[in-house]
Amino acid sequence: MRFRVAEQHKLSNAHSPFRVTQLNGREVEWTNRFLDQQRVRGVADSTLRSYAHDLLHFLRWWAAAHQTAAITKETLTESTFLDYIRWQAGQDPAPAAASINRRVGTVERALRLEFPDAPRLFAPGFQNWYWRQSRLGYGRLRPALTQLRVKTPKRLIVPLSIDEVHRFWHSFRTTRDLAIVGLMVLHGLRSCEVLALNREDLQLSELQIRVLGKGKKIRVLPLDRDSVKLLDHYLYLERPPQCGLPLFVSLKGPSRGHRMTAAGLRSLFRHHRQSTGVRKANAHRFRHTFASDMLRAGISLPALMHLMGHAQIQTTMVYLHLTPQDVWQQYARAVAQLTRPTPPKQL
Repeated sequence: MRFRVAEQHKLSNAHSPFRVTQLNGREVEWTNRFLDQQRVRGVADSTLRSYAHDLLHFLRWWAAAHQTAAITKETLTESTFLDYIRWQAGQDPAPAAASINRRVGTVERALRLEFPDAPRLFAPGFQNWYWRQSRLGYGRLRPALTQLRVKTPKRLIVPLSIDEVHRFWHSFRTTRDLAIVGLMVLHGLRSCEVLALNREDLQLSELQIRVLGKGKKIRVLPLDRDSVKLLDHYLYLERPPQCGLPLFVSLKGPSRGHRMTAAGLRSLFRHHRQSTGVRKANAHRFRHTFASDMLRAGISLPALMHLMGHAQIQTTMVYLHLTPQDVWQQYARAVAQLTRPTPPKQL
């Protein structure tokens, strides 16, 4: 039995536009009930799409391993997720640990919603209650539940070098493209945040921009004067007239004047990566470069947290990495300020 994720936009606001269905169009009810619940909670469409594909991945594994798509309380055992993780880890190439953990977490939530009185889904020893405090040691203790997860390697942030940014930047020919890269390199915007910008979000006279981030949270950011010049040039000389709300639109072709799509942005970056040889130049790597440059310039963590649109300061702390050169420079600066003993004068 084969399954797929179908996109339906004619449903009510209480239903997810992404549905897990069989090839004949029949819906898989337990997966879509979970997606509908997340829709009611106000989860973004991009997250719903991710949830749907995670559930689809598990459903395909289940059908192949058990020769049936039916999942009941009796068929769920303590080894269900262990078997699912073993199967993923045995693939070639194996998915990233973060991907495995995300899939398991999504499926676990959906199955607990469907079968609240089902037996334990984790093998003994993988689940117990304990009290947890935040990583920075503040706030009240909270109950936490250990979960069956794959150990993820420590995340290493590798920003682009000055030469790589220079080569990639100077490969663009339109101020629209330069403005897009500038908002990522000089202001740390995500690609989805750049594409979601509207004309009214710009406040060029006040050197500000309004950004709609994750969780539909709005933050107001300062604009660099070079970015203001690029945006002003794009608005008055390149942007087609009567484009409506979208800020960045297609400049040619049948979609001229329509909002630039994520696929269009990926295609643009892919072309310039090939032409410049900067293989690691992508939207999120520019965001990493911005955060690293800001920290080296001495910005505080709370200020960077606001600029990046992070909900937790622990996420911002990922960028607190020091190279040997950074350590040497800070050591030399500190040593220069030390009070040194004055040698005795010789008679």
